[in-house]
Amino acid sequence: MQPFQTFTGLAAPLLQENLNTDLIIPKQFLTTLLRSGLGKHLFQDMRYREDGSDNPDFILNREPYRHATILLGGPNFGCGSSREHAPWAILDWGLKAIVAPSFADIFTTNSYKNGLLPAVVSPASLAALAAYEGELTVDLLSQEIRAGQERHPFKTEPWGRTMLLEGLDEIQQTLTHLEAIEAFEAGRAKDSPWL
Repeated sequence: MQPFQTFTGLAAPLLQENLNTDLIIPKQFLTTLLRSGLGKHLFQDMRYREDGSDNPDFILNREPYRHATILLGGPNFGCGSSREHAPWAILDWGLKAIVAPSFADIFTTNSYKNGLLPAVVSPASLAALAAYEGELTVDLLSQEIRAGQERHPFKTEPWGRTMLLEGLDEIQQTLTHLEAIEAFEAGRAKDSPWL
């Protein structure tokens, strides 16, 4: 994973409550284990009409939001079934952060593990960010989103924040303790050779 510290980008408001993982990436696209190629199916049922053409009413199909890197979401974003494909599709489309008042627990965990920032803001901050015209700066170091001169704090899970700041997935994070692991294994082999 790439370290995530600060970036500036356009935010698209999709403030729907309880936007579930089946809306984020429908079940028929869950057959792959590849993280790439899912972005074209992100919000499939909302983005496209039945004939496959773009739905002009959907926010990510309209300019300038076709180029958004931040998504402003409603409460309980990412609820529903556990599918790691949801953050994969979001990242593959080009979004780097989701900003919402609350997230489903499993979506939060899957997001951090894959390099996507789920930033929890107050409802008042979300409304102000949605009304702001211009790019936002997401600063994970200071845990704030800047909209011009306004600063909006956001919350993260400490373990997830560390993973993002250091650009480490779970395996890489475990390997930072490799010396201690090897010392433990060597001691265990000496003390319990029958294992």
